[in-house]
Amino acid sequence: MTRYIRRAAAFCVLLLVALLVNTAWLQVLQAPSYGGNPANRRPTIARYERPRGEILVGGRAVTGSRDTGEQLRYERTYADGPLYAPVTGFASQRYGTTFLEHAEDGVLSGSDPLVAGLPLFAGGTRARPAGGDVVTTIDPAAQRAAFDGLGGRKGAVAAVEPTTGRILALVSTPSYDPAELSGNGPAVAAAWARLTADPDQPLLNRAVRQTYPPGSTFKVVTAAAALDAGVVRDLDARTWSPDPYRLPGSTTRLVNEGEGCRNASLRHAFEWSCNTVFAKLGVDVGAEAMKETAERFGFNDSGLRIPFWVAPSTFDASADRAQLALSSIGQFNTRATPLQMAMVAAAVAAGGQVPTPYLVERTVRPGGGVVSAAGPRPLRQVMGPATAARLRELMCDVVTDGTGGNAAIPGAIVGGKTGTAQHGVGNSGTPYAWFVSWAQGVGDLSPRVAVAVVVEDASARRGDISGGGTAAPIARAVMEAVLRTPPAR
Repeated sequence: MTRYIRRAAAFCVLLLVALLVNTAWLQVLQAPSYGGNPANRRPTIARYERPRGEILVGGRAVTGSRDTGEQLRYERTYADGPLYAPVTGFASQRYGTTFLEHAEDGVLSGSDPLVAGLPLFAGGTRARPAGGDVVTTIDPAAQRAAFDGLGGRKGAVAAVEPTTGRILALVSTPSYDPAELSGNGPAVAAAWARLTADPDQPLLNRAVRQTYPPGSTFKVVTAAAALDAGVVRDLDARTWSPDPYRLPGSTTRLVNEGEGCRNASLRHAFEWSCNTVFAKLGVDVGAEAMKETAERFGFNDSGLRIPFWVAPSTFDASADRAQLALSSIGQFNTRATPLQMAMVAAAVAAGGQVPTPYLVERTVRPGGGVVSAAGPRPLRQVMGPATAARLRELMCDVVTDGTGGNAAIPGAIVGGKTGTAQHGVGNSGTPYAWFVSWAQGVGDLSPRVAVAVVVEDASARRGDISGGGTAAPIARAVMEAVLRTPPAR
């Protein structure tokens, strides 16, 4: 009898060992394949079993979570969705995440181990921690001013704080409501089909993901290169620039929209945006020096994150001298995002130094503890302080005496540069209207805001003054909104 008991016990032990081996094989060796299997809905169910953390603007949450009572329980909601879509992006149960919802997904979803108050103990439980919050740098008044200023027109606005790199506004129109994409039902699929098929591309974040020929706003960069290189030493001296200007090595003649550009001084050429003067200056400075200056401003940088990816702005110096002349007036292969051009204005405003732009001030745990904070940003020396001072003078002249009068703010110091970017076959497309600027309020020790505005479907006449007529009023509204807000302490 004892022999049979021993055999039964041995058999039971063998079964137990086999069960343990099988369990270990399933949970350790096969876990990755099961976890990644599309048929396994447990990770997806777990992801939506708790409310998502919030994205905050000006201390107010612009996101939320709605309890649907379904298997994928919590669905994302948005306050002022179209206004903040270029900042938040969307969090969709069907189509994933974009922009801050994607870049800060670990914090917002609670999957980042640092979000849990006691991460070592949190790792031993099956429950996912509640999501943390993301505090942005956006100024709600500036964001609203930019959005309302663009109205229904295609375009974008980027505004930054020159001394810190804090992004104060990031607007792209036409926009969309991210809440339309939050769930996973037929209505979400229909909204996705409509938005992706829309020729106006409302899902495109034009402020950071679309590059445009910057037109005459790029003359800020060319002027900086000419002044730093010593090609121009006196703002009021004649530049010996013919009008029209024959592009080197070609029979093409470059002309100006206005009069008085022949041999114009840098001051006059900057105020009235003389193409011939700046095209010749770019050639005189040379391809390498122009490229070096552009890259100090941030062009050709493919690694910029704010924290989501920003399309690189480009300046091509490998072309011949004729093409270099065109690149130096913001045409040919020169391309820039509105955020990049806001940083160009910020570099002038900040005395020749510019920090890396950023959109997230800090991330916090559900209990309020800080997970991460932006902290001081490294400064990049773009140009000499003397060059920056001269460019500030020139940009102020544009607003007080030149094409940028619509950006003037009573009692404030404002500098700007208008621009019109030609595009299309034979420049047949409606020109893009640009304006870049900065403003310093009464009592401010330094400029508090730098702005770039581009309007794609401007109805202004062809010529550099269109940037002053179409884009400058939008920039003024954004700058006024920032100057009305007490500075952060």
